[in-house]
Amino acid sequence: MGADVMYGPPATFLGVPAASLGDPASLRGAKAVVIGAPFDGGTSHRPGCRFGPAAIRMTDYLPHDARRPHLRLGVDPLMELGVVDVGDVTMLPGEIETSLARLRQAVEQVAATGALPVVLGGDHTIALPDVSAVATHVGWGQVSVVHFDAHADTGDLQFGSLYGHGTPMRRLIESGAVRGDRFVQIGLRGYWPDPPTLDWMAGQHMRSYEMGEITGRGLDACLDEALALAVDGCKGVFLSVDIDVVDPGLAPGTGTPEPGGLSGRQLLDAVRRVAMEVPLAGMDVVEVSPPYDQSDVTAYLANRVVLEALSGVAWRLRPEAQRRPPSGPLLEGRGGS
Repeated sequence: MGADVMYGPPATFLGVPAASLGDPASLRGAKAVVIGAPFDGGTSHRPGCRFGPAAIRMTDYLPHDARRPHLRLGVDPLMELGVVDVGDVTMLPGEIETSLARLRQAVEQVAATGALPVVLGGDHTIALPDVSAVATHVGWGQVSVVHFDAHADTGDLQFGSLYGHGTPMRRLIESGAVRGDRFVQIGLRGYWPDPPTLDWMAGQHMRSYEMGEITGRGLDACLDEALALAVDGCKGVFLSVDIDVVDPGLAPGTGTPEPGGLSGRQLLDAVRRVAMEVPLAGMDVVEVSPPYDQSDVTAYLANRVVLEALSGVAWRLRPEAQRRPPSGPLLEGRGGS
């Protein structure tokens, strides 16, 4: 049985059991809960990511059997974390504040059970309720954010509005939900934000790794610093992944494509590393716009971003003796040489 999906047939993420926020018993035992946020009312350019949650759930060439054993880590995140899917929050076009409030309530409910909220977007406006809800549970100002994106999303206003996919990170810092000096951004590039916005970011002591720095120093070195900063004085980390952090030649299905980004391989490795090394308290994957996708390649990538993060969480939760070293031989202990 599938979960309720606003734009598409009833389905769950890769066939995991359907659950309901109206039935707390259906969430019992789940260590991760998928929530759909089919909203693109905050987009500033090409719309369509309201269809993102359905695409991320359903795009795969493997059976939707709620099983995904990870070759490198030796975990099956869907099974080990007891992942369930509560379907989509009702987020109506044109009702931005109501929609964001509904999403925040849903994420708060999941976080309160102790499970990891995994939010499928939707445009990046949804980061405001997602992170705010997790901070309400973990502690206001006690959650850091690791943010993969081509854009800083720290604008003050978007077309005169406080809410849009270019403003959520400023709203989060202004609210106190997240400290500016515990907000790290990875993959920025291009021609925005403007100097006044950059000055505001500097005043908040945000740390942004632009693609030129990543190329020059290496992604691993940048992640070393970013993750050390994220866990310094915070109780949990929120991972927010805008799919446009990846070069649009590899992920064309997004609303504001900016050339020169990460490769899909780099993003998957980085997301897995984040989940393995820090106490993840929530995550979202946003800005997948199926109308602009080619052969579903962006949806495939977003699907794998979720799986890599869940695999890292499952690996981290295993007793140390049961963890396969991520750099070890693939068939170690299985008769391989």
